[in-house]
This record gives sequence, structure tokens and C-alpha cells, in this order.
Amino acid sequence: MNIITMDTIYYVLGIIVAFIAVRIAFDREHPNRFGSSLFWALFAVTFIFGNVIPSFYVGCIVLAMVVLASLNKVTKSQEKEVPVQERVKHAEKLKNKIFMPAILIPIFTIIGTLTLGKIKWGNVALVDPDKVTLVALALGALLAFVAAMRITKAKITTPVQEGSRLLQAVGWAVILPQMLAALGGIFAKSGVGQVVSDLVGQVLPTEYPFVAVMAYCLGMMLFTVVMGNAFAAFAVITGGIGLPLIVQMHGGNPAIMAALGMFAGYCGTLITPMAANFNIVPAMLLELKDKNAVIKAQVPIALSIFIINMFIMYGLVYRF
Repeated sequence: MNIITMDTIYYVLGIIVAFIAVRIAFDREHPNRFGSSLFWALFAVTFIFGNVIPSFYVGCIVLAMVVLASLNKVTKSQEKEVPVQERVKHAEKLKNKIFMPAILIPIFTIIGTLTLGKIKWGNVALVDPDKVTLVALALGALLAFVAAMRITKAKITTPVQEGSRLLQAVGWAVILPQMLAALGGIFAKSGVGQVVSDLVGQVLPTEYPFVAVMAYCLGMMLFTVVMGNAFAAFAVITGGIGLPLIVQMHGGNPAIMAALGMFAGYCGTLITPMAANFNIVPAMLLELKDKNAVIKAQVPIALSIFIINMFIMYGLVYRF
């Protein structure tokens, strides 16, 4: 038995999203009050009741959310933001203290990953050892929230208002990571990886170890560009290229291959508009005129890191 499970985290997330849905429903000045409220309410249902609702109906809920987003019915409210001058003044007062909550999250996640799974009382464990990292991340976010409230001395309503405003600004893009990761799993189950493997084997001389590494890294980056999510690409490209060519054919280290392969995929994340939550949403939040400004700034860095990462993989994956 575990005291804190992933379901506990999902329930908390669902309650937060449900509160936003209710808040929008009572906001008479919202330009798309009904559509936006319904979108967030459906999203909350997937968190709170996702483990009891049959998967078919969860899929129907997701399709309904996609329809609402496609019809441009998911928009942000017209709530007044804190004036820029006031935010600048507050930031100057807090100085570097403002970064402490953000730093607490990774620190607690690392410490929690190493310790929380070992806390037990007889047959009762504090957390599920298999999910300890995710639980530690969630608890780290909660700790950061408490620290932020203490440091800023903000009103109790401030996180509610600002959290709602930011989540609405992100909008429909918030569901992309889950959807794309699920899509990658579907591709892997349907045999897309084998098709990719056959095509690569016909086009490239994969009997050479470096060519196998190059094909895997390029596949991870390009498939991530198409899918918008490195996790979705990982299931397909690793199953179709990485394991059969690098590991089975040339005897490469699967752990090194997987770690650096994900890094190659992240390089694709930096250069694709499909990764809306990384590249398009920041442009929206910063109110940039060019919606692709973030991508344009990241392209040189992404390509440079990709090339270096590919050679690092070649130098390590066959040696250890």
C-alpha cells in the first residue's frame, strides 16, 4: 500500500483544472465562455476520472477537446494583468530571491527520488518506488509554491488568478505532450518502427557503425520535428532503428544510446512549430510579433548541439 500515488497527483491537477473551468463559466466578459469552460472541464474529467472511465470514452473526450480547439473556442479571458511598472518594482525588491522557488523544484526532485521510495512503515510505503521521481517532482512543485508565497507575500487569491491566466494563455497546447506521447505509442504498436527500419536499411549502408548512429540521431530529430514531441519519436525510432541497428547489429550500449538519442530528439523540439508548448506559447506569452521568433533564435544552437551530440554518441555507445 502506498500513501501518495500518481492518482493523488492526478486528482489534485484535476481539481485545479476544474476550478479554472468553473471560474471561466462565471466570467461574463470571457469572449468564449462556454467553449473554453467546456474544454477545461473535459480536461479535468480526464485527470479525476481517467482511471475509471473506459479508454474509448476518454478518447471521445479528447476528440471533443480537439474539436473545440479547432473551432477556436478555447481562448483566454480578458482579465486585467498587473501593470508592468508594478511587476518591475516588485522584481527589483525581491532581486534573486525570485528564483528560489524554481530552483527548489529540481533540488527536491533529486533528493526525493533518492529518499522517498525508502520511507516505509511496515507494509505501508510513502510513495510507489516505481513512480517516486514523478511524485517527488509534484511534491517539489508544491514546496516551490509554498516558498513563493512566503517570499512574495502575495495574497492567497494571487496564485489562483495568475495560474488561471497563464494556463488559459497556454490554451489548447497544454494537451499536446500527452496526446503526442500517446500517438507515439500507437505508432510503435502498429509497426511503424519496422517500416522505418526497412526503409533505412534499403537507403543507407547501416553495416557501418557510424551510419547507424547517424541514422538514429537524424531519425530522432526529424521525427520529433514532425511529431512535435521527442517522447513520441523515441518509441518509433528506437524500436525501428536504435535497437535493431545500434544495439543488435553493432553491439552498442542501449542506455547510452537511449539517453543521447533523446537529446537528439530534443534538438528537433527546438526547431519545430509542432512543439507549440515550447516554441509557440512563449511567443504568445511574450507578445512577440513574429510567432516563429523563438524557433529562429534556437535553430543555430539546435543544429550545433545535434552535430556534437551525434559524434559523442558514436564515441561512447560502442565503447562502454
